[in-house]
Amino acid sequence: QVQLVESGGGLVQPGGSLRLACAASGSIFTIKVMDWYRQAPGKERELVATITSGGSTNYADSVQGRFSVSRANAKNTVYLQLNALKPEDTAVYYCNGKIILLGSMITGDYWGQGTQVTVSS
Repeated sequence: QVQLVESGGGLVQPGGSLRLACAASGSIFTIKVMDWYRQAPGKERELVATITSGGSTNYADSVQGRFSVSRANAKNTVYLQLNALKPEDTAVYYCNGKIILLGSMITGDYWGQGTQVTVSS
């Protein structure tokens, strides 16, 4: 099995930046797709960014031009760079991986526990 752990959240001023990380560990695996979601209190979970094994990326309109997702394969880690942060970006951010276990060639869906991002003056 695979475990995902997010880190890097915190409290920042509007216009500030953070870099979130999602580290994968456990069984021998390869990451097919890694998504970043966020969820604010009272709101539904929102897909904000996607990166594929080929490096293709997609972003929600609300974060386009401000957020950037990247992958560091040597460490099995995916990053989400948050720039020009706004109060409405405040949420718990989660990574979600579509991951192939190389021993069985079974694709699974894995979630981290989330990291809090708060943007406030």
